[in-house]
Amino acid sequence: MASLTCPFIIKPSISHSSSTSFPPKSSIHHLKNPNFSPNFNNNSPKLHKPTSFLQKPTKKMSSFFTTKASPTEIVTTLIQSNPATWQTAILSNAVIFVVGFPVLVAGLSVTGIASAFLLGTLTWRAFGSSGFLLVATYFVLGTAATKVKMAQKEAQGVAEKRKGRRGPGSVIGSSAAGCVCAYLSIYGIGGNALSQLWQLGFVASFCTKLSDTVSSEIGKAYGKTTYLVTTFKIVPRGTEGAVSVEGTFAGFLASVLLACVGCLTGQINTTQAAVCVLASQIANFGESIIGASFQEKDGFRWLNNDVVNVINISIGSILAILLQQALYSWQRVV
Repeated sequence: MASLTCPFIIKPSISHSSSTSFPPKSSIHHLKNPNFSPNFNNNSPKLHKPTSFLQKPTKKMSSFFTTKASPTEIVTTLIQSNPATWQTAILSNAVIFVVGFPVLVAGLSVTGIASAFLLGTLTWRAFGSSGFLLVATYFVLGTAATKVKMAQKEAQGVAEKRKGRRGPGSVIGSSAAGCVCAYLSIYGIGGNALSQLWQLGFVASFCTKLSDTVSSEIGKAYGKTTYLVTTFKIVPRGTEGAVSVEGTFAGFLASVLLACVGCLTGQINTTQAAVCVLASQIANFGESIIGASFQEKDGFRWLNNDVVNVINISIGSILAILLQQALYSWQRVV
């Protein structure tokens, strides 16, 4: 009958002519000694010490678990990686965009979605999931405000085109300053000393744009009286450079809300959140002056809504950085 052998059992070769007994007395002594730890040389058989589940896995173990992990586990691990890489940024965006496609279609055109994907990838690479959450919050709140009383806005001729579905020009106009801050952060322009300022400028740019969008859309929907910001003359809703109490208040609340999101996700602190809100309101007032004075006027046909948006968010971002620096300098003096 064939004998069953176990590959983990080492059979000694016993020679009857040898005077050596098996097992040797030294081995018996070692077996009786509880503190004995075998030390094998290179010619000795290798014994693998069992690995505790609490022990930190080795590189080989990590490689094994990675190759054996399910696709869901691999995706989750990559998304949660810190710091983010271009690969994790692209993968994270792809997953989120597939899951949230119905929401994206409601607020963006097809080309707008493509532009938003590039924005989301850049944001995730620079600021991780917290930065992406800030932009996602901006998009959801801005889209919701645009949809408010859409039928009434369309009847009055002041609604956004394509029922509020924004194209690539709007995406770029809303995110240009934030993209610049993200780029500066990714490549470490200015070193660690300026990294926090780039993040502050990023948050401030979206606070500015959300405040502008909400104030405009709520003003067109609920504004009882709209005034031209340069002359305070009463003008119809939707006039460039016009403001209303209802819209201005709603825009202020929107900027506060988004600044709180940035604060809760750890991108900025409470003082910087107040700086973002202040900068956004000053920038929006300046944008209204530009709209009333130059937009759609002879010689300024190039100054369309998207260009004005870029100017607006750039002012908000730069102003927040300057205010923070001024506040820091003042605190050092005091």
